[in-house]
Amino acid sequence: MSEDLGLFNGKDKPTAETVWSFYQKGLVFNSAVNLDETVKSNENFFIGKQWEGVQANGLPTPQFNILKRVVGFIVASITTDNIKVNATALANTPATDELVEPVRVVNEEMDALTEHNNIPSLLREFARNAAVDGDGCIYTYWDPDVDCGGGVKGAIKSEITENTRVFFGNPNDRDVQSQPYIIISSREIVRNVKLRAKDNSAEGWEQIKADYDDSVSTDSAKYTDDKVTVLLTLWRSDEDGEIWAYESTQTCEVRKPWSLGIRLYPVCWLNWDYIRDCYHGQAMITGLIPNQIFINKAWAMSMLSIMRSAWPKVVYDKTRVSRWDNRVGGAIPAMGDPSNVAHIIDPAAISPQVSQLIGLAVEQTEQSLGATAVALGDTRPDNTSAIIALQRAAATPSEMTKQNLYSAIEELYRIYLEFMGQYYGRRKVDTEPPKQVADAMAFAGMDAPQTVLMDFDFSILKESPMMLKIDVGGSTYYSEIAAIQTLDRLWQAKGISTLQYLERIPDSYMPGRRALISELKQQEAMQQAQMQAMSMQAQPPAGGEEEAIMGGYGQEPEITGGRGYGAMQRAINNGEA
Repeated sequence: MSEDLGLFNGKDKPTAETVWSFYQKGLVFNSAVNLDETVKSNENFFIGKQWEGVQANGLPTPQFNILKRVVGFIVASITTDNIKVNATALANTPATDELVEPVRVVNEEMDALTEHNNIPSLLREFARNAAVDGDGCIYTYWDPDVDCGGGVKGAIKSEITENTRVFFGNPNDRDVQSQPYIIISSREIVRNVKLRAKDNSAEGWEQIKADYDDSVSTDSAKYTDDKVTVLLTLWRSDEDGEIWAYESTQTCEVRKPWSLGIRLYPVCWLNWDYIRDCYHGQAMITGLIPNQIFINKAWAMSMLSIMRSAWPKVVYDKTRVSRWDNRVGGAIPAMGDPSNVAHIIDPAAISPQVSQLIGLAVEQTEQSLGATAVALGDTRPDNTSAIIALQRAAATPSEMTKQNLYSAIEELYRIYLEFMGQYYGRRKVDTEPPKQVADAMAFAGMDAPQTVLMDFDFSILKESPMMLKIDVGGSTYYSEIAAIQTLDRLWQAKGISTLQYLERIPDSYMPGRRALISELKQQEAMQQAQMQAMSMQAQPPAGGEEEAIMGGYGQEPEITGGRGYGAMQRAINNGEA
């Protein structure tokens, strides 16, 4: 590449100084959109620090955190479904029938990655960060030190990254894969960074020292005594389209540029709500903070009014009673007629409009986000159909966010496919025995094993990267039951065989499902073998009809006398004929 057309200030590869200047440029953009202060304020209001920095001046500081309830409800409603990812071969892929087993292996490996990375919990935090901070980010990397057993090492890992630590090369575009470069910053202990830089033979690793973090979005950023800012730069090569990485600090590099071998940025990005010409999104609670402040202040002033004037006051004649005694049952001496000694003043009543206004503010804030009383379970289900209809209507405002979340999950598993094709190589997988082996063992009267360990070359995913398409959707308990009921009806109507039925139900619904499938296949193989043997016996011998009549052995058939024992039969038996 020409020197003046390089991505990094005319250069083809980055340096520590260049990356740091790009990092400072990203901080300037975040400061321009007031990202750090917005995230800090939103986080405080969400966790309950809603009076921080406010001079109360004796005013009570109550907080009725409706934001946390609403955010928790919305996030739970879009992540409550069990996410199911299915990889299927594209229709235009050559030899699609040969990809049935590879697709099954890939689907099982995706299920394993879902469990190992605890994807459901990761997605809840992912969506929660998007709702509170405006953006959610999942960074995926290859960890070569994980022991997977069987002498295999290396695993794919995913982790949550704050949006204040991700910097896009083009901050006016929210599309991850179209970025010229992406920088991810982290705060790490100086000693650990030095050890890693030394192991990578990086020059000047002794100069790594603690520095100050320019990001002030969280309190943890203020700890600077033993931490240093480490920048991971990702960019796409113009030559082969692969993603490259470079790790550095402000003063020196930690690891020289290396190729990840994948063609997708390992970054999954989710905006809660889009902002035009900005890769950062709008958080759900940013516009609700004024509502929360009003509710808290209204409650605080109501409490102060009650504390000062809610209880009755006693006014007494000091010329008759020198001292008032408020003890229960206590006697109060008086001089003269006690009828005009004291008077009780009733307290001033607070306008009922205050409580009505507070309740209306809470209700309208929740309803504007779809968290209605019906959806939150605060109503009596007198009419089942009406309740279901209202709950579905309440879920409509978050449907777009839910679909955006599904798109982000699909992108995450596409990244997993890239890592599998690049780093897995040949691995042992649990698969059914080949049909030829199972048929041969069944014909020999031997029981075929249910599963066998066979080598599978995951590089096929790299050689044909567009071979698979990924479908993401909710796999709820209800939808699984509906699918099983459909299979039951098909089986009862003889629309599918028992073997087809067992191959399509989940393992959790049928203990020993694979064993049953293996036994049925063995029975079918034995039946086919018996039918073939019977058909061979039923075929006439090669000698023709005459040989068949003679029994196939060249001997005349035996003639026995029947009823009547006629003259012809006696002659035959006596050898006269």
